[in-house]
Amino acid sequence: MLLCPPGVYRAEGDTHLLTDVMCQGAFARDRDVLDIGTGSGALAIAAARAGARTVSAVDVSLRSVAATWVNSRLHRAAVAVHRGDLFRPVAGRRFGLVVANPPYVPALTSRLPRHRKARCWDAGPDGRAFLDRICAEVPQVLAPGGEVLIVHSGVCDAALTLDALDRAGLVPQVLAKATVPFGPVMRARAAYLESRGLIEPGQREEELVVVGARHA
Repeated sequence: MLLCPPGVYRAEGDTHLLTDVMCQGAFARDRDVLDIGTGSGALAIAAARAGARTVSAVDVSLRSVAATWVNSRLHRAAVAVHRGDLFRPVAGRRFGLVVANPPYVPALTSRLPRHRKARCWDAGPDGRAFLDRICAEVPQVLAPGGEVLIVHSGVCDAALTLDALDRAGLVPQVLAKATVPFGPVMRARAAYLESRGLIEPGQREEELVVVGARHA
């Protein structure tokens, strides 16, 4: 059980799916691992338990940084926690594995929230504000042979993620999928998503997708 104060993303089905892929595939074992957008620290702690050599976690939210620090100590997981925007706090370092469960819910505006809880999920009109940045920038922090694992909703179009990682010089593939009911945020935005053609009329389930990519 992880402490999750107000304003911090609570581990949900997407986090659990990515954790399963990471652990079942032994992606973290004996590697330096970076968790981007760590939230409560669930993925970082799971990586430490899965045999990572070192684990670093980054989040722009001060509350998330504090929650991850506390949770990692409570669970006796060696996690170095940094506050900052995506890869900036670890610039110059290289990791064998990067994991990311970024905000990916399509929003009514391209303006990204800075202080509200919506910062945990709002990601611009197509839901790709953070996904595209991660795909473009992750090669800068991957060691040779290193890998990245990203989870997001199929509403954001996994094919676009595969293409973006390919353009970045990585070798991508879909590693896992799972269909889950809409959560509260997606339900509240269902009419908007329908109007954009991002979901079918009456659709109230989404496909979660884990995309992996290897540094060639």
